[in-house]
Amino acid sequence: MFSGEHEMRCVRRKLLLETLAKELPSGTIRYSSQVVSIEESGHFKLLHLADGTILKTKVLIGCDGVNSIVAKWLGFKNPAFVGRSAIRGYSDFKGSHGFEPNFLQFFGKGLRSGFIPCDDQTIYWFFTWTSSSQDKELEDHSAELKQFVLGKLHDLPAQVKAVIEKTPLDSIISSRLQYRQPQEVLWGNISRGSVCVAGDALHPMTPDIGQGGCAALEDGIVLARCINEALKTKQGVGEEDEEEFNKRVEMGLKRYAKERRWRCFELISIAYLVGSIQQSDGKILNFLRDKILASFLVGLLLKKADFDCGNLTST
Repeated sequence: MFSGEHEMRCVRRKLLLETLAKELPSGTIRYSSQVVSIEESGHFKLLHLADGTILKTKVLIGCDGVNSIVAKWLGFKNPAFVGRSAIRGYSDFKGSHGFEPNFLQFFGKGLRSGFIPCDDQTIYWFFTWTSSSQDKELEDHSAELKQFVLGKLHDLPAQVKAVIEKTPLDSIISSRLQYRQPQEVLWGNISRGSVCVAGDALHPMTPDIGQGGCAALEDGIVLARCINEALKTKQGVGEEDEEEFNKRVEMGLKRYAKERRWRCFELISIAYLVGSIQQSDGKILNFLRDKILASFLVGLLLKKADFDCGNLTST
């Protein structure tokens, strides 16, 4: 999808993760390994897993999601609930869906929904609303979630509603939207010693500008480059000791934290702002949104997506 010089693509997260995983040697990834606690042991960190296993590591990069144990170890608070929830789904038409490669978005009356093709056969859609404690009961019931969305979006064109109607129940998920307080990212410990966080563990944000997964990829490139530069050994220097290695790692992680801090602060803040404005049901804010702020918000979204995190390797 194009807008001027910008291009938007919708990639299924499952396919992205599978593609990245295939590039790693077999056995690199250990699945179903939830970290429950972290213990220090000299220069090492001991990771206690839910199944009782203990992993010993020199360097710990926490990519363990929104409710990250590593982030808590670094001193971050639990992400805050923003008062909104989202229902998402994928609809596979098993043939051409007939939609143009454009992002369709509808908002008003405190609701927001969007539809974007992934390819010629598949469409991703989302629906967000201001949720109550009663709505939490819907999360585990896909059939009720689908009917809930269709009931709220009954005024949409039939072709658009058909996307939701054709969505298999096992492709529908619901979640409460959370974010990390922006000031925490600005002043908190993104790294400490040989430990740092990345992805949702660092910058959980609302999905309103579509940059959560993109920011995680940025984290990976910046982190790999910073560690690579820090661990380069000088010619003519013998094998370094444990203390020197740890200093180099710490230096690399500090540089990574410095590079990512302001970018993460901006993304979290803007995502929250855009979502709050677009989903508002207040008359004054709705007037400003529709008459004045609409083009500004689109420009803001595109500007934040247009980001160059540099080359993977240093020159």
